[in-house]
Amino acid sequence: MDEALVERMREFGETIFAEMTQRALAADAVNLGQGFPDTDGPAAVLDAAVEAIRSGRNQYPPAIGVPELRAAIAEHQLRFRGTTVDADTEVLVTAGATEAIAASILALCEPGDEVVVFEPYYDSYAASIALAGAVRRTSVLRFPDFAVDEASLRAAFSPRTKLVLLNTPHNPTGRVFTRAELDLIASLALEHDAYVVADEVYEHLVYDGEHLPIASLPGMAERTLSISSGGKTFATTGWKVGWVTGPAALVSAVRTVKQFLTFVSSGPFQPAIATALRLPDSFFAGLRDDMRARRDLLADGLADLGLPVSVPQGGYFVVADAAAWGPDGLAVCRALPELAGVAAVPVSAFLDDRTSGVTLVRFAFCKRPEVIKEGVARLHKAFSTA
Repeated sequence: MDEALVERMREFGETIFAEMTQRALAADAVNLGQGFPDTDGPAAVLDAAVEAIRSGRNQYPPAIGVPELRAAIAEHQLRFRGTTVDADTEVLVTAGATEAIAASILALCEPGDEVVVFEPYYDSYAASIALAGAVRRTSVLRFPDFAVDEASLRAAFSPRTKLVLLNTPHNPTGRVFTRAELDLIASLALEHDAYVVADEVYEHLVYDGEHLPIASLPGMAERTLSISSGGKTFATTGWKVGWVTGPAALVSAVRTVKQFLTFVSSGPFQPAIATALRLPDSFFAGLRDDMRARRDLLADGLADLGLPVSVPQGGYFVVADAAAWGPDGLAVCRALPELAGVAAVPVSAFLDDRTSGVTLVRFAFCKRPEVIKEGVARLHKAFSTA
């Protein structure tokens, strides 16, 4: 095995999510760390999965995904994004968005290529870049508004830039990138002839502002791979059904890599996600409104503790500055399950420049309201000075 690759991967070790979830279980803590819902998705979607299992759809699905899901993804892109994609050549079903991201990076990057990433970034991004032998170049989004820093972003580009990895709505900050920010990213991608991989898994969870796909901007459709999944929107994170859409040539390149990663996955869950994508507009509006209320419940509870809080525009998470609880967010999060009976995740786990967020902590609000209230109550009991 390539010793350099082994050394590159050694830095990653166990994910922060696995560590904090284990600490939560050991302490019987309220888990506001890992971003998974604690309720099931819509009954019609679950029933569709059961029907698929019972009707014998349990073997390998087609390599590019079952036809009804690919058609539903194409319908979704037209319905919500106003873009037309060919279900047979411009859509690829993957084992969740994580595989889609990894396969896209491996397909488009060669050793020594540079990938521009906004930090804090989801942890799998760095691992996938390292597996490709590429180099990550970061631009920092800073608390509390997490706006794009133009000077920092321009400095991240170079003649070796091959790819921009964009996540909006953004995990962990909840930032929904503005049209001006996306225009800047697009102009730099065009200037450097770089591809864009757009991670849009929180596309239906926007509470303030509007999700604008970068693929819809002038000159970007032909160089952008757009990625999403059913896990976050339909509370089916364990099903691992994701997808990539984009130009046929780029999707074909991703498919070539994907076949040697998982080959195929999630057979009976694919038709169920097709059912989910065709749910009425009222479902998506209701989901957004319900999650906005949960966001406000958690953000207000943390603010009442005296913590500076960044209220997210989208996604699953609230970021707070826990400097009052200690100078190191990682140490704070390791202590919280025993100290307060609550689990959270340090934002420093998603940073190269750890000085930009060493005291920041991420809390998940994709939980039942009563669970959020219990978590907030435990934090108040442990830290309130009242």
